Amino acid sequence: MRKVIQIVPTQSVLEGGGFKVRRPYSMGRLLSPFLLLDEMGPNVTGPGEAVGAPWHPHRGFETVTYLLDGKMQHEDSAGNKGELNPGDVQWMTAGRGIIHSELPHEEFQKTGGRTHGFQIWVNLPKEHKMMEPRYQELSASESPTIERDGVWARVIAGECMGVSSSINTVIPISLIHVKMEENAELTQKLDSQLNSMIYVFSGKVTIYKENRVKENPKIFGFGIKQELDDGELGILSKGNELKIRSNENSEFLILAGPELDEPIARYGPFVMNTREEVEQAFLDYQNGTFVS
Repeated sequence: MRKVIQIVPTQSVLEGGGFKVRRPYSMGRLLSPFLLLDEMGPNVTGPGEAVGAPWHPHRGFETVTYLLDGKMQHEDSAGNKGELNPGDVQWMTAGRGIIHSELPHEEFQKTGGRTHGFQIWVNLPKEHKMMEPRYQELSASESPTIERDGVWARVIAGECMGVSSSINTVIPISLIHVKMEENAELTQKLDSQLNSMIYVFSGKVTIYKENRVKENPKIFGFGIKQELDDGELGILSKGNELKIRSNENSEFLILAGPELDEPIARYGPFVMNTREEVEQAFLDYQNGTFVS
């Protein structure tokens, strides 16, 4: 069974046009293939106050946008347009390059309200960094959910409690949003070859291990506590099973993916393998050959 081997706290930073996000420290150096995990909000804005991310480029990785509250609209250099409502998922594979914008929807901008969601960056292996860009969008009604014994889960990617996502990922990815009632339990199967983590954004949960220390059932090997609080990211050990118990009503993400074990050259919106490739991305963007 997997256990917590490191706990990473979060910090609040401003992104895009100035919206506040909660981000784990040093995320990109800790767990391949995930480069970034931003919890957007929750923020409450008045009419005309909401901000987003105006036109900006990406190359060499994927962005996953998952909205819990609010309403957003997006547009890109390939002519795609759309909107995101609560429960909707957008999985954008930037590949060789795309320029896009993510802004509050016009209707939401007029009324204001609560915005909450996530944006996650997933690295691409070297052989796929220059692939053709693509979008996969799942509305809340298309994104599979399951509820059982005090546990609710939306399966954005991968599988949970026998339910699988239709998202076509370049590399094996699990991304699951879970809500648990107090004292509920969930046993999640995970490929033993995948790195994994859990990010708690409401409540408190305990990660169970078979050989618990009798003197203190909340403490296991390496002296790392197995309780995760709101705003904590738990890096997990290897194993094929994760057992979670909620100390109170809780909400969290489970993420898993393979160790790419490749050099990372990263600057702003470009994630490549070498500095030269990043410099070429800047040149392509400046001379107008960034997108096809």
